[in-house]
Amino acid sequence: MADEVQFGLDTFGDVTRGEDGGSVPYPQVIRNVVAEAVLADQVGIDFIGLGEHHRDDFAISAPETVLAAIAGQTSRIRLGSAVTVLSSDDPVRVYQRFATLDAVSDGRAEVILGRGSFTESFPLFGYELSDYERLFEEKLDLFSELLKEGPVTWSGSTRPGLNAHEVYPKTESGRIKTWIGVGGSPESVVRAARYGMPLMLAIIGGDPARFAPYVDLYHRALTQLEQPTLPIGVHSPGYIADTDEQAREELWPDNRIMRDRIGRERGWGPTTRAEFEQEADSGSLYVGSPETVAAKIASTVKTLGIDRFDMKYSAGPLPHEKLMRSIELYGTKVIPLVRDMLA
Repeated sequence: MADEVQFGLDTFGDVTRGEDGGSVPYPQVIRNVVAEAVLADQVGIDFIGLGEHHRDDFAISAPETVLAAIAGQTSRIRLGSAVTVLSSDDPVRVYQRFATLDAVSDGRAEVILGRGSFTESFPLFGYELSDYERLFEEKLDLFSELLKEGPVTWSGSTRPGLNAHEVYPKTESGRIKTWIGVGGSPESVVRAARYGMPLMLAIIGGDPARFAPYVDLYHRALTQLEQPTLPIGVHSPGYIADTDEQAREELWPDNRIMRDRIGRERGWGPTTRAEFEQEADSGSLYVGSPETVAAKIASTVKTLGIDRFDMKYSAGPLPHEKLMRSIELYGTKVIPLVRDMLA
């Protein structure tokens, strides 16, 4: 089990704070993300995922372009989205971009498809939020056909149909690894099983064990649909420093800025230090020393029986230099400790 579990990192390209206290410009944030991914490759991390957003606090709106830059400077780390908002994109173009990424990375591309918890892309690209469910369902259906890499015949109401169309480029492996990102909807869990796609659970708060029923549902759905056993992953926020106290003190101010900004948009009240400590102690915030974070990750892996753990390592304006240290500790200390705990 220990050797089979993979460990990844995710970032949305959060706009960070520079040495002068001001916001780092978007181009530099993107260059910093490339440097962070290169370091992740060097310290043995298995996967780097870049989120797609279209708002002023995140720099990455075109993950595949940044991932291609990372591909040119790395050799082994797998490269993917976290997530691609398929509902407001064109499935054919998404497939083509990731097939191209797969080519330039020598077969390291993955895609995690989701409906998106942020909705800025819908008005930006001319889609109605009232079509939220229908857009994802139809476009996922088309994308599943594209993954077969043969002539595609498809019809729906959200875009023009295809009649025995070939789509290029093809991949060398014959299929791009495609996950479905799920935030807590049983219907989404069953949908992933129906299309024969691995499941990525976004667990951003509360006890990870509360997602055990979703894991069980996925396994049962795969069995009933006569699908093979498929991987399950977890995406959760975290931050690592040399000691527990240092990690919490460094993360708390910037975590609060990020959480309260999103909270104001969604009608949540301000977060408190007590809530932060509770998530760090018993929730889904993996913050602390390498030993503390490793023990918590190992517990989640064993409790849910997952195949991959992805830590969302960036947090609002938390500076690039601190992110680099966190990545270094994750690769050199945390992952080996987790493997030992699982062995």
